[in-house]
Amino acid sequence: MANENKETSKSVKAPEKATAQSTAGQQAPQQDPTALSIGDLKTLTTVLDVASTRGAFKASEMAGVGYIYNKLQAFLAKVAPEQRPEGIAGAGAPTTVAPATAEGQ
Repeated sequence: MANENKETSKSVKAPEKATAQSTAGQQAPQQDPTALSIGDLKTLTTVLDVASTRGAFKASEMAGVGYIYNKLQAFLAKVAPEQRPEGIAGAGAPTTVAPATAEGQ
C-alpha cells in the first residue's frame, strides 16, 4: 500500500530575483485618501439640502448653513458647470410655439 501512494514530486523553481523593477513601473499612483473631488462637493450640497429640508438645523444655524451652501454652489458652478446633453438644440432656452389659426392653415 505504501508503494501505491508514492508519486514523483515535481518542483517548480521560483525566480531567484524578484522583478521589482518591472512591477514598479506598472503600479498606479496612489490617490490621497483625504482628497475631495467635485463629486464629493456635489454630494455635500445635496446632504445640506436634505438635512435642512428635514429640519436637522436650528433656526439660528440656518444662516451659516445657507452661507456654506451658497458658497459651495458658486464654486461648483465656476469649476464644473453643468453639462447639457448634446444633440438637443437650445436645451436651456425656453421655446414657445404660436397657436395655429384658421388663416395659417
